[in-house]
Amino acid sequence: MSKNSNHFLSVIVPAYKQENTIRQDIYSIYDTLEQIRYPYELILVVDGTKTDKTFQEARKCHLKNLSVIGYPHNRGKGYALRYAMARSKGDYVAFIDSGMEIDPNGISMLLEHMEWYQADIIVGSKQHPASQVKYPMDRKIISFGAHLISKYLLGINIHDTQAGLKIFKRKVLEKVLPRLLVKSYAFDLEILSVSSFLGFNKIYEAPIKLNYAFESLTHATGLATIFNCLKDALAVFYRLKILHYYDDKNKRKWIYDPELEMRINTGQ
Repeated sequence: MSKNSNHFLSVIVPAYKQENTIRQDIYSIYDTLEQIRYPYELILVVDGTKTDKTFQEARKCHLKNLSVIGYPHNRGKGYALRYAMARSKGDYVAFIDSGMEIDPNGISMLLEHMEWYQADIIVGSKQHPASQVKYPMDRKIISFGAHLISKYLLGINIHDTQAGLKIFKRKVLEKVLPRLLVKSYAFDLEILSVSSFLGFNKIYEAPIKLNYAFESLTHATGLATIFNCLKDALAVFYRLKILHYYDDKNKRKWIYDPELEMRINTGQ
């Protein structure tokens, strides 16, 4: 398909312990990207290359525009996304969870919303009226809990912060990524709340198609997930509202990691 957009798109796929399915996931996303009008790169980032054979399996996919990167030990989804974002080239940077619970065709919908609203961030949302979702009640409870946390604790005025499909303008990431700390549970909450705090308020939701294929969580696991998300969100709130850690004046306090340093100029 002819690529006739002025915007270059980076699509990031974080992966952890998915040696049996990762090649199928890559081909599915690749087929979707080949149908859109945007020139693109696809970045598969493995969160722990020594954990299993996910990295080796992904490297067997010899596709144009595909990069497979990673680091030896598991450090959390938030770290994986930041690691890949720092190496991305696009002026639009999206991420989609591997596992294919979310239909990758939703990438096109998010891009259209990004252009239509001239948005800073578009968030795939299970709560959008046009979304088609199938997932168990315990996941709905966790999602609702995350919504309450994000709205009343962090002031994020969207209905679903946790779905694994989002797209950002590059200028947002350049400002936000150096300030972030969360590597796991509340990465989405942190990046959205800090973006809003820095004035990137054009954050909108777009519909997705989701089919959560795994069985329900145990009661203990579900409670642990909610607890860990709340704990990380409280830490974000404390840094944002009490310490003012994310303010420009506190730049010298930000934790510098050269592996997560954003390449400012597109194409570098």
